[in-house]
Amino acid sequence: MPNYNLNINGISRSVEVDSDTPLLWVLRDELNLTGTKFGCGIAQCGACTVHIDGVATRSCQMQVSILDGVKITTIEGLSTDGKHPVQQAWKEIDVPQCGYCQAGQIMTASAFLKENKNPTKKEIREAMNGNICRCASYNRIEKAVKVASEKM
Repeated sequence: MPNYNLNINGISRSVEVDSDTPLLWVLRDELNLTGTKFGCGIAQCGACTVHIDGVATRSCQMQVSILDGVKITTIEGLSTDGKHPVQQAWKEIDVPQCGYCQAGQIMTASAFLKENKNPTKKEIREAMNGNICRCASYNRIEKAVKVASEKM
């Protein structure tokens, strides 16, 4: 089995897995970084969103063999103390119900807000559109993204 060196949350990690193993399963099963969730497995729901070189990316369809030299950030690496403005806004607005999709929602929102510091409601809705929330907390999610933009 091949060995891969990955830069995850600023730490070099070595894993020995098949080349076609999705990053999601490397994170969860090999590195015990379980904040990234499995949702659909076909990159449609957003529960598995991480940052690849700062871009929100679905880890369930990202093969480990193509990740050499990239910077991977998971929800665990977004902020070591939970003080990232998006995380603070999520708490302030009390966004989660079941909470299952929230790591992916937060990772999408934080990547979006790095690019758009003062988004409109329409821009927020468009940016977050690919992340599914089974509890339909979309209004609170949109409000939290706007609050986070004001904190950043």
